[in-house]
Amino acid sequence: MTIQRDDVVEHFAARARTYDQSSSWCTDEALGAIVLGMAQPGADDAVLDVACGTGLVSRLFSGRVARVVGVDITADMAEQAQPHLDEFVLAPAESLPFESDTFDVVVCRQGIQFMTLPDAVREMVRVTKPGGRILLINLCAYGDADRDEYFEVLRLRNPVRRNFFLPDDLARLMTEAGCDEVSTERYVSVEDVDAWSDNGAIGEDNREAIREVYRKASPAFQELHSVRMDGGRFVDQMLFVVARGVKPAAPAARNAPR
Repeated sequence: MTIQRDDVVEHFAARARTYDQSSSWCTDEALGAIVLGMAQPGADDAVLDVACGTGLVSRLFSGRVARVVGVDITADMAEQAQPHLDEFVLAPAESLPFESDTFDVVVCRQGIQFMTLPDAVREMVRVTKPGGRILLINLCAYGDADRDEYFEVLRLRNPVRRNFFLPDDLARLMTEAGCDEVSTERYVSVEDVDAWSDNGAIGEDNREAIREVYRKASPAFQELHSVRMDGGRFVDQMLFVVARGVKPAAPAARNAPR
């Protein structure tokens, strides 16, 4: 199936009402602290939250910086972000409607999985000021040993997902988009799989198919994800990778006076 932008909008319009409660990581303060620590926001900074959704990332920066702008393609999600934003723009990440070198910090959490790559990341770098920070935060498989099973779980939960990642992929995207000083941190989120799959946008058939993946999971998958049962429900330790890059300073003009 070819994923269209309207498919993504429809999926997240269905999820908008309950999105903030759909995963433990949504409001996880420890994950938020990692994002803030790597972004290093200053009081005078302008921040762009790409695929801002309900504003879960925007609210981390609200009150800490001079300006927070959110961009998303799903108006139903962004309505909830308004209290945390100075401005909201309805637009795709692949064609950001901002001048180059506009923002000090650009952040995208759980968004690049639905975007055309590498176009979207290149756009994020373009609108960042020289010396500014770009952060990509996304769920990843641990490695080759769990990738097929975990990618299937992620596909079943988000049928409109375009991209699936291994840990090194986020840093590679940043490097290829021209970032310097690329670094990553890992964070493990403990998720009740039944609660996590109950996102309001998929049917019980998909949720049961997810359970079946866990029932038949390979020993490698079970070990990497520390899969356990709690009250008859699967619990998974899901891996986030937080990648940070810095936009290089513009090269000095060749004939600049000395």
